[in-house]
Amino acid sequence: MSQTNHTDTARQVILQEARALELLADSLGDSLDRAVSTILASNGRVAVTGIGKSGHVARKTAATLASTGTPAFFIHPSEAGHGDLGMLAEGRDILMAYSNSGQTAELAVILQYCVRYAIKIIGVTKAAESLLGRNSDVIFLLPDLSEACPLGCAPTTSTTMMMALGDALALSLLSARGFTLEDFHRYHPGGKLGSRLSSVGDLMRSGEEMPLVAPGDPMGQALLVMTKKRLGCLGIIEDGKLIGMITDGDLRRHMGPDLMAKPCSEVMTKNPTHFEPGTLAAKALSVMRTKGITNAFALDPEGRPVGVIHIHDLLAAGGA
Repeated sequence: MSQTNHTDTARQVILQEARALELLADSLGDSLDRAVSTILASNGRVAVTGIGKSGHVARKTAATLASTGTPAFFIHPSEAGHGDLGMLAEGRDILMAYSNSGQTAELAVILQYCVRYAIKIIGVTKAAESLLGRNSDVIFLLPDLSEACPLGCAPTTSTTMMMALGDALALSLLSARGFTLEDFHRYHPGGKLGSRLSSVGDLMRSGEEMPLVAPGDPMGQALLVMTKKRLGCLGIIEDGKLIGMITDGDLRRHMGPDLMAKPCSEVMTKNPTHFEPGTLAAKALSVMRTKGITNAFALDPEGRPVGVIHIHDLLAAGGA
């Protein structure tokens, strides 16, 4: 087979699956709103299940729900009848089940348990009259389309629709809960993503590490503090609040024989750039690069310094 034919086959698969997603979007009706309302009204978790390729989709949906503010876990339908049914909290948890046919034998035990113990069921299937369809409190009916597989066997179109539906539900819940970037970072502290979502408060130097002096302190004394703290800056505080900042650039501008005798108030830059501790590291880095500064203080709502951030700390944490 030629390379052109391979590409033609691949393009046909992608276009067929894309068309399926368009039809799925048009077929949602009120099912998504009902599913979101059902989950928000629950004080339990969402148990997501499926067998075979549908099971792989279920695992991904459970992970996406959990990472976006909806407590969720995957339950294997075959293992459910061998003790894992105990993972489901009676009258609290919700079962979300994926099954193209809705008739897989493995689902029967877990569905019967949920019906018996008042565990609401959100079903995703093509067959409204199937075991899953008839027992679902909320049902998502997938468009009855053929698989993109040339043999019509390998789950492709159906699992693409299931995957997209799981994402749509998770992100609708995220929006409904008012889930923020800060919340997202709480669940994703590791790796590049966690670094990008770090805040100034996560990275700043605080407490005794902060180089702080009073406006009336002579520069000779202040430079000893600046050298000891090794951050290349000084915060000038009055009544506990930051009123100015001295950097290497300020020292160069005021260089002269009388520099050491000058009070810090004559050398400092007033109203320096500062951040709230909750400012995302990526945003702080962008501001500091734009303004050409290497240090900035983090202030509490009353204007008191709670930490100092160096641009190298932001770069080391992956804020770029």
